[in-house]
Amino acid sequence: MAIEARPLVEITKEALKVLNKEMGIVDTVRFINQFTTGYGDYTQDREQLFKDMTLDDIISAVKKKQKPHRN
Repeated sequence: MAIEARPLVEITKEALKVLNKEMGIVDTVRFINQFTTGYGDYTQDREQLFKDMTLDDIISAVKKKQKPHRN
């Protein structure tokens, strides 16, 4: 019995639907992102982005963006 191979695009669409249904969109995107390589030079970008900031400035900015914790 020979099985005909389905096109990869069809398999990918089905896999994304299953992942989204079972795990939700956020976890699906996180899963897919682990297989992407990214681009650019993060070290150079980071140095440019934070060149005029101290560590305390960066920590303060992060804390301002955080949502309050709920217990």
